Amino acid sequence: MPRRTHLAYLLAVLLFTSACAGSAPSAVPQPAPVAGSTAGGSTAEGDAMSGIDVVFLSTMVGHSERTLQIVRLARDRVRDDALRTLAAAIEATEADELSAMRGWLPTAGPGASVGVHHHEGHGDDAALDRLRTAPDADVDRVLREVLADHQRSAADLARAQVGVGRNERVRDLARRIEQSRTAEVELLTKPG
Repeated sequence: MPRRTHLAYLLAVLLFTSACAGSAPSAVPQPAPVAGSTAGGSTAEGDAMSGIDVVFLSTMVGHSERTLQIVRLARDRVRDDALRTLAAAIEATEADELSAMRGWLPTAGPGASVGVHHHEGHGDDAALDRLRTAPDADVDRVLREVLADHQRSAADLARAQVGVGRNERVRDLARRIEQSRTAEVELLTKPG
């Protein structure tokens, strides 16, 4: 995907996130210092957290929260042992990432105005309803479909962040998210 497409995708996410919060995007938040940097932000390249880094983290927090809802909703109904193991691994991985991302988000000052993006009302509710109401015989299939779609969007967002993110720690997380979600999608969609 060309770099211009990455930027357009992330700008669309920024606009979408702002619209979801009920406010028009008046300005992109200014970089906030990363934990451990000097009060004015570090001068080392890759240390400053840009508005796009904050938007990515905020969006991924909401996305990971939804992933945890998906796997926990189906956890007790899954029949396939391999799928149960994969869902448990996804749950553990995303719970750890969620904790890290929450810790990296600014809690005050510039950049804190970008709220965490939650997924309620954005089509994921229909996917949750589909999973919730799936007959027991269809839960494994529906979980595979819902989770594959959800993880594919996380991989796409992370791939875009790698191209335009400013903070190297956030870009590294995005690389790991893109790789793990892509591998998960492959496992979820492979014929069984």
